[in-house]
Amino acid sequence: MIESTPQSDFFDAALLPLGDTGLPRPSCEIAALWPNQGEWSEAQYLSVALDTNHLVELVDGHIEVLPMPKRVHQLIVQWMFQPLDRHVRTHALGVVVVAAFSVRLRNRTFREPDIVFMLEENRGRISEDYFEGADLAIEVVSPDPKSRNRDYVEKLSDYARAGVSEYWIVDPEEQKITVLTLAEGAEAYAELGVFTSGQSAGSKLLDGFSVQVQDVFTAAQP
Repeated sequence: MIESTPQSDFFDAALLPLGDTGLPRPSCEIAALWPNQGEWSEAQYLSVALDTNHLVELVDGHIEVLPMPKRVHQLIVQWMFQPLDRHVRTHALGVVVVAAFSVRLRNRTFREPDIVFMLEENRGRISEDYFEGADLAIEVVSPDPKSRNRDYVEKLSDYARAGVSEYWIVDPEEQKITVLTLAEGAEAYAELGVFTSGQSAGSKLLDGFSVQVQDVFTAAQP
């Protein structure tokens, strides 16, 4: 069953002329105020990302509205954030931020990793609204095909191109964590390891940081 959406979510009925049926016409014209795909500026993107409750990314001037995450996704993000943040704070290594928070990767391209880390030495690349690049990004994969392609293909390419040193892909469906690292001057990631239940997934960038894979996915169980 599809629930109807209150008219007030789309328009103020008092401000619109009546149609032939006596009902207000929907304000579809509001869409004309936004840029065409491929023509979005960074300022226009940030106005949407910062002023609405939607998860949105900008890729070469194209706006992408992300699906709202499910319970399993959020529990894993929450679990992963805690030990990483604790490790970073204990050793004064930098700053960890959990989604939703934008990362500028190149001109007119912003992504929103589930968890993002910036080294202390790169603190100057942190603004109130977004990171300018990143040193480590973590994505928890949602089960739909579009999301899986985004995390395994599109974001992998974007993060490597932007010089993000380490990329973790946490996959609840396949119960594995893939850790990828980018050597200085390299254009593509190398696989540090694909870790499954009974193994520990560790970081090359953050010496001493690791998580037990089984604990990560157990955290999302009912």
